[in-house]
Formats: sequence, C-alpha cells, structure tokens
Amino acid sequence: MSNATFDTRALRNAFGAFPTGVTVVTTHDPGGHPIGFTANSFTSVSLDPPLLLVCLAKTSRNFAVMTEATGFAINILSETQKDISNTFARPVEDRFSAVAWNNGPHGAPVFDSVAAWFDCSMEQVIEAGDHVILMGRVQAFADNGLNGLGYAKGSYFTPALAGKAVSAAAEGEVELSAVLERNGTVLLLGDTSLTLPACAMAGGEPTATLQDYLRDLTGLAVSVGFLYSVYESRADNRQHIVYRASAGDGEPAAGRFLPPANLAPEMLANPATTDILRRFAAESSIGDFGVYFGNETAGKVHPVARKA
Repeated sequence: MSNATFDTRALRNAFGAFPTGVTVVTTHDPGGHPIGFTANSFTSVSLDPPLLLVCLAKTSRNFAVMTEATGFAINILSETQKDISNTFARPVEDRFSAVAWNNGPHGAPVFDSVAAWFDCSMEQVIEAGDHVILMGRVQAFADNGLNGLGYAKGSYFTPALAGKAVSAAAEGEVELSAVLERNGTVLLLGDTSLTLPACAMAGGEPTATLQDYLRDLTGLAVSVGFLYSVYESRADNRQHIVYRASAGDGEPAAGRFLPPANLAPEMLANPATTDILRRFAAESSIGDFGVYFGNETAGKVHPVARKA
C-alpha cells in the first residue's frame, strides 16, 4: 500500500501484528491524585544513562497532565493482570481502586504483582506527529520475575499458556486445527458431518504449518492468531492444538463459512468440535476468549484474551 492511499485503520492493524507487552503508565495530577492509562508503545532506550520511552496520543485526556509531569512510572503487567489493563484502557472514574499500589521511590504510583516497574523522572517530551514521546530517566525499578502479559492483533496472550502448546507438541502425534473466522462465521469442512480444518504437524513451527495449510486449502488470505484449545483425544490418541485464525474476503476453495451458534450437535463430526464451536460462539458474543486445556471431555478454560 503506497503512502498516498494509507488507511489509518489498516495501518494500525499492521502495527498491531508486532507482539508487545502491556503496561500501565502512571503519575499524579497537580492536585496529587493518581492518574494512569494502558499503553503498549513502550520500549527501553538506553542503559547508560538508564532511559525508556512511551508514546502518548495528543487526543488523550491525560495529555496535559502527563506532558507537564515531573515524572511517571511504567508498570509492566503480569499475565494475570488482564483486568487491570482493561480498567486503565477505559474511562473508569476511580481506576486505582481496582489495583493495589504505592508511590514509588521517585513518587509515581507503582502496582503490586506486576512483572516489573520503573519509576522515572521526565527526561524529555518529544513531538511525534499525532503523538508525543515521553522519555523517562529511570530513578528506581523492580523486577518481580513474573511473566508479562502479551498483546498483538487486538488481543491479549500469555507466554506461559502458549508454552503449553509447544510442550504438548513434543509429546506424540499432533493434529493442528483452526477456528477460521470471518465476520462471525467459521469455516467448516464436509456436508453432513462438519469438521474444523485440520492437518498433521510434521515438525516446524505450529502456526506457520497451520497457516500454510489453510491458505492452500481455501485459496484465501489467512492469518493465524492465538492458541484456543489444547487437548488429548483418547479416541485417536493424538494431541490436538487448535488456534483462532481469520480469513480474508472471497469464496473459499474448500469448505463453507457458517455461523457457529446455528449449528446443532448432530451436524458436527464429534463432541470435541461441538464443544469448541459452542464455546467460540459464547465467547465471541462478549469478546472474552480463553484457552482450553484437558481432554476431549473434561478440562479447564483459562480466560486470558479479551479484546481491548
């Protein structure tokens, strides 16, 4: 896409393909009240001197306070703190009542149980188009040794849960499948006994293998997203790893896109497919996705992937 035809939403989506951590940036307003906002546009800059930066939109309601503050803190959220991220991404009146926090050594609010925090003095405010860059000099920090919460393509993910899929893949014969979504419908194969598209994993990286298979199968542009289900089937003695994926426009070369909420169990090939589609329909209605671990009949859903 050339510069003359940039679509801002498409550009944002392209930027969102880069996985990042999730932070909450905090400071105090002139009256001493804590303020904060969720941000993933954070990066380290320098070790000597110790510098970091975060970007802030000029349209943010926190713009005036943040750009005039003498310092701020970066709280890198841990993988159990999705709800805190959502709270600080919304116009909630008393955001800080939802989190345990204290003032850091330099004075900005730092949260309990985060993966790490940095309490900074304001080094520089740099103009950057429709944003500004807040560059901070680290005055104090703590590393709590916890996994961070991840974010990419509009959803959260956690490294620990994704790692379980890799472990499962090493434990025997693995089948990869996808809940391939488009506009609220899911691609299913077959006529009277519908199944999710699936392929064997013969080595390599699971998402790359699955993406190549789905593109060859459908002839469509396909993007494989986050882990959705990991289960061992006693019926076929295989490990099954299911991912969420999205498809582009066009008529698929194989299969049909159908609304999962309208599918009766007798239309589907097996109980595992029925459970996956029933859960997907329910979670899609509220935008709160989880990851299932277990077998084909019993397990646990870890709720980790609400869209921001």
